[in-house]
Amino acid sequence: MSATTADATTTSPPKRQKAPKKRKSTLYRREHLVAAAFIALPLIGFLTFAIGPFMYSVYASFTNWNMLSEPTWIGLANYAQAFEDPYFRKTMFNTFFYMIGIPIGLALSLTLALAMNRRMPGQTFFRSIYYVPVVSSLAAVSILWQWAYNGDFGLVNQVLALVGIDGPNWLMNKDTVKPALIIMAIWKGLGFSMLLYLAALQSVPRSLYEAAEIDGASAFKRFWYITFPMVQPVTFFLVVTNIIAGSQIFTEINIMTPTGGPEFSSASVVWYIWRQAFSNLQMGYASAMAVLLGLLVFLITAFQFWLNARNSHEGME
Repeated sequence: MSATTADATTTSPPKRQKAPKKRKSTLYRREHLVAAAFIALPLIGFLTFAIGPFMYSVYASFTNWNMLSEPTWIGLANYAQAFEDPYFRKTMFNTFFYMIGIPIGLALSLTLALAMNRRMPGQTFFRSIYYVPVVSSLAAVSILWQWAYNGDFGLVNQVLALVGIDGPNWLMNKDTVKPALIIMAIWKGLGFSMLLYLAALQSVPRSLYEAAEIDGASAFKRFWYITFPMVQPVTFFLVVTNIIAGSQIFTEINIMTPTGGPEFSSASVVWYIWRQAFSNLQMGYASAMAVLLGLLVFLITAFQFWLNARNSHEGME
């Protein structure tokens, strides 16, 4: 019995010894400290100027606060008021109505990108011209278009008069003010979307088109089965960012229709939030509307991500 035990002890594998931890050099630690410092600066800024105000606005949405006295807790009263407020519903409708311009702008941008992707004289000049509105001041662009839409001497009506059309007073008519603002927004963002589409088109392998041409695919089929799927990530990015930006439209409204347009027909929800907060001093109510808007935009964005992930998964199958 003792011999068997001894043999088992002799034949058992030796236990592994833990390898000694390597001592990190001073240079290694210094590099990580510098990296942490670089990361900490924007993180502190984000916590201070984004998360902090956001959390306080959520708290303020449950209070009655005019920014001059201490906020008073009133629970869900501000949210109930928002759902019953016809002006809030009207401005929400206006804001999402403006987003009709998103698919129109993307279609025009892709068309321009396809044209600019060809070899043509003056290609760089045309690319620069289309990008000028993107880098221009939004306030200056709004003033320019406000003059162009003037019913008496505006450039738009002067051009329409050349073909015998008597143009309306665009910004003072409840039926034309929203289409007018949509046209301006499309013009303003056309160059940025075109540039992204152009970069995506130039990254499509030429061999795909050559193989499709050999198989006898028409120009439409080459676009639908090669070009469009290859630029789909750019389309997804532009749709998400345009929805987020479109929900925050304010400057154009405040400059071109400072009273919210005829019968509140051009007022956006952010403009209405600003008015309630800083003109009527109802900061608690404005915070509640802002929270509702942020929640709605978050849900729409999350749905877009889910839809894109599902389509990508189905495409791989």
